[in-house]
Amino acid sequence: MNTYGGRTRTMLNSYIFIAYQTIVIKEVRRFLRIWVQTLVPPVITIALYFVIFGNLIGSRIGRMGGYSYMEFIVPGLIMMAVINNAYANVVSSFFSQKFQKSIEELLVAPVPNYVILLGFVTGGVARGLCVGLIASVISLIFSGVHMYNIFITIIVVLLGSVVFSLGGFINAVYARNFDDISIIPTFVLTPLIYLGGVFYSVDTLPPLARSISQFNPIFYMVNAFRYGILGISDVSIELSMSLLTLLTVVMFTFSLRLLYTGKGLRN
Repeated sequence: MNTYGGRTRTMLNSYIFIAYQTIVIKEVRRFLRIWVQTLVPPVITIALYFVIFGNLIGSRIGRMGGYSYMEFIVPGLIMMAVINNAYANVVSSFFSQKFQKSIEELLVAPVPNYVILLGFVTGGVARGLCVGLIASVISLIFSGVHMYNIFITIIVVLLGSVVFSLGGFINAVYARNFDDISIIPTFVLTPLIYLGGVFYSVDTLPPLARSISQFNPIFYMVNAFRYGILGISDVSIELSMSLLTLLTVVMFTFSLRLLYTGKGLRN
């Protein structure tokens, strides 16, 4: 009896893994198949940021946080590329399946909801990491940035890409048309990124703006990632890591709840 039960659990775990693997492979193949649209544009954008802000403007700004301005903005630009692409991959993929009604086939399949969520999130993380890796290679052309703490760097980039993959999923669930999936990136995500310390140190801001920055989650992501690469941060690294972990758990729980209730999916 125990042997039979053990075999049943093993087979069930195998099926779950196959389902997860299938979703991930589909998501990765999706953005690799159209790499000219998904990988090339962000790389060109990052290169332009390096040229314009790093070389042209950075030479006039001088040093910031003990580093040249080029070295200072490299972590922020890499993190910006990661979160933008992790978000874009999930919101576009999930909403497309929702719009085409193909997501209903996945929801009625004998696949746990957490596996579906993990599959889409992993696809977003994969795209974010791909673009981040390419951006890191490009940064070496413009700056000789070293790695201060590789463990923190990896943890932060993974947590950041997971958080914004979940954000893309939530946006896709609530979106009713293709215009809705562009509202959040335009009016929420972009301002948060530019006000998140990518191009400046929070110490250069007036007291009021500095206080407002404390409520921006991207501020903590950028500074934690900058700490992992350069060893400097405008905020405690322990606080940043704690907030990122908490945000990941809260957003994953909320996203899973949306799948269980079928809100916006089974109408």
